Amino acid sequence: MGKKGILLVNLGTPDSPEVKDVRKYLDQFLMDERVIDIPAFNRTLLVKGVIVPFRSPKTSKLYKEIWDENGSPLLYFSKIQAALLQDQLGPDYQVELAMRYQNPSIATALEKMKTNLVEDIRVIPMFPQYASASTGSVIQSVMEILGKWPTVPPVSFVSSFHNNELVLEAFAENAKKYQPETYDHVLFSFHGLPERQLLKCDHTGSYCLKKENCCETLNDTNKYCYSAQGHDTAKLIAQKLNIARENYTVCFQSRLGKEPWVQPYTTDVLKKLAAEGKKRLLVFSPAFVADCLETLYEITVEYHEEFKALGGEHVQLVESLNDHPKFIKALVELAKN
Repeated sequence: MGKKGILLVNLGTPDSPEVKDVRKYLDQFLMDERVIDIPAFNRTLLVKGVIVPFRSPKTSKLYKEIWDENGSPLLYFSKIQAALLQDQLGPDYQVELAMRYQNPSIATALEKMKTNLVEDIRVIPMFPQYASASTGSVIQSVMEILGKWPTVPPVSFVSSFHNNELVLEAFAENAKKYQPETYDHVLFSFHGLPERQLLKCDHTGSYCLKKENCCETLNDTNKYCYSAQGHDTAKLIAQKLNIARENYTVCFQSRLGKEPWVQPYTTDVLKKLAAEGKKRLLVFSPAFVADCLETLYEITVEYHEEFKALGGEHVQLVESLNDHPKFIKALVELAKN
């Protein structure tokens, strides 16, 4: 019997923080039809004519702020996660790491498995909450590549793990070192999505953004909704830390463009909390399993400075799962289940 293949796929990172590599990364990322889900001609004009030329130099500067001797933090921690998972699974498994955009590519990782004659492939997109623009994009890419193979092995996918007990425990343990009870308020800040992408996932056409607090409770209608899964993650982590509902807020960061995105926006929540006299905030970012630009710069630097300018004192990031032992155990469960 051959080995079982386990493919871990995270979002991606430029090969370097230089403008030319950031431009390549942003171009591949934003041209994905699931990320900017508008007609191809309009997407091409927007991405290649406006966003990439203007954002690449700015984004390059931000990447340079977090790039260190280990290179990209996202890639660094992802490599550690893959290596630790391989150690836990042993020689009967072949673990490969890929990035949806740039390197190491999904195609390269799958080719290694084909060369080694793996008997089946288990794909784990490294996004706790399902979204078409992240998990859906990974699944589509893998299926397109495998669809061109003469012999396609059995393949399975993990669509989400937003309520995995070990993942929740790992986030809670990371927070305990900061003594959450000593903060004025807790934020669960998720990466944002355009509202239209949530609406597309509502196959009833009568629930999403039409029912009051439609994302607050996970149910059969919204169980595949990114926002609803995010609210569920936040609720479950808060329960583990005995954080009362009135003491935390679910919000969304990284907005792009002028159209409505999932709300409330993190920047608006910072203004509201500062106006209420809150001084110290503890911030989770549970959409990420490895620290990256959105956690290490957007929250740690930008939101901290913004909150201080509004009269607050401190914004403390709860680091991502990175190499937490319980997260590696969670990956073992996901690989074997």
